[in-house]
Amino acid sequence: MAQALMNDLDPGAILLEVEAATDQEVIRLLAERLHSLGYVKSSFAEAVLARESQLPTGLPLGGDNNVAVPHTDPEHVLKPGLAFATLSRPVTFGNMEDPDEKLPVRLVFLMALNDKDKQIEMLQEIAGTIQSSETIEALIKAKSVDDVSRLLG
Repeated sequence: MAQALMNDLDPGAILLEVEAATDQEVIRLLAERLHSLGYVKSSFAEAVLARESQLPTGLPLGGDNNVAVPHTDPEHVLKPGLAFATLSRPVTFGNMEDPDEKLPVRLVFLMALNDKDKQIEMLQEIAGTIQSSETIEALIKAKSVDDVSRLLG
């Protein structure tokens, strides 16, 4: 299942051991990377931040090793792609299931999709990947893009 993630994940959009203070900082870093690689319009980062403030995307997995999957509407996307970051320290994201609850997140998958119908498919791919606590731990400890490629491919 993870192989599909590597099909959409540009190696240039993988950031490891990111030092960030806020969810906004992480989203901006990943969005800037996707923008520089030609995946998204300049409006993408602000659109993701606006959506995240209304509909948070933190997925509770237990402990500090939660995952966030921010995204926005297709009109901000030039071509489909995925950016990924591991965080050196947890950053707080709102819980997808309970927006008032804040979750410490260590992994962020930023989805850039230009087809709304693909959103569920991509979320299912990510959900399938993060079911394994061993995979989560290994991704957090990844030291190279090759490590991430092996884990997701």
